[in-house]
Amino acid sequence: MTGGPATVRRGAGPAGLLLVAAAGAWIWVVTGWGGMPAMPGTMGLGLPAFLAVWTLMMAAMMLPATAPVAALYARTITTRRTSRMAVFTVAYLLVWAAAGLPAYGLAAGLGRVADLPAAAGTAVAAAVFAVNGVYQLTPLKDRCLARCRSPIGLMLRYTSYPGPSRDLRAGAHHGAFCLGCCWSLMVLLAAFGVMNLWAMVVLAAVITAEKLAPAGRLVARAVGVASIALAIAVFWLPALAPGLTGTGTTGM
Repeated sequence: MTGGPATVRRGAGPAGLLLVAAAGAWIWVVTGWGGMPAMPGTMGLGLPAFLAVWTLMMAAMMLPATAPVAALYARTITTRRTSRMAVFTVAYLLVWAAAGLPAYGLAAGLGRVADLPAAAGTAVAAAVFAVNGVYQLTPLKDRCLARCRSPIGLMLRYTSYPGPSRDLRAGAHHGAFCLGCCWSLMVLLAAFGVMNLWAMVVLAAVITAEKLAPAGRLVARAVGVASIALAIAVFWLPALAPGLTGTGTTGM
């Protein structure tokens, strides 16, 4: 019993650094992009700039929900905890940065939909909502979410990694599970507008609730059902998908 609080404190420091990094990313997003409309496509950015913006967005949205896992992993580290947790976090974000490559291609392709007749944009938006809705209800989503919600098994695996690459491998491995859990939610940004701040806030809250709330699995399923409902409703309310229909394009 006497070792418990000290152990928690040892993990709380690195987790707090993740929250600080997330807060910094949110400040950058709000101050740098908060007044911009929810533009379709790649927002006029080239690939390097898009990847930089995308990675900061993912840091803002994903790191808060990852902080408890980071705190648990930090407890397995006895030396150079801060620097090693920095490696873990960078590796985690590199996975999401790599995901920015297909995201850029998808955004560039879907950005052209805005130039098509409104009916085409609405149909694509319905498909985007439906893809997320269906994936939210699949066993693969459940499996990835279960690993994020109960990471003890992952910790046992990570402590078995030998050599100095352990933190890099652990961060990348956990990032891959988070990507498997949340990729379809990020695809929704194509419908809402990549820099739609309200959409980012809501999706970040959904991700955090899925991973940390006691009823997280029910939240995931409820979001899936709601997304399927949006796939139907968007035909009557195209403004639900401003990033693809060109309607309601206010950034906040």
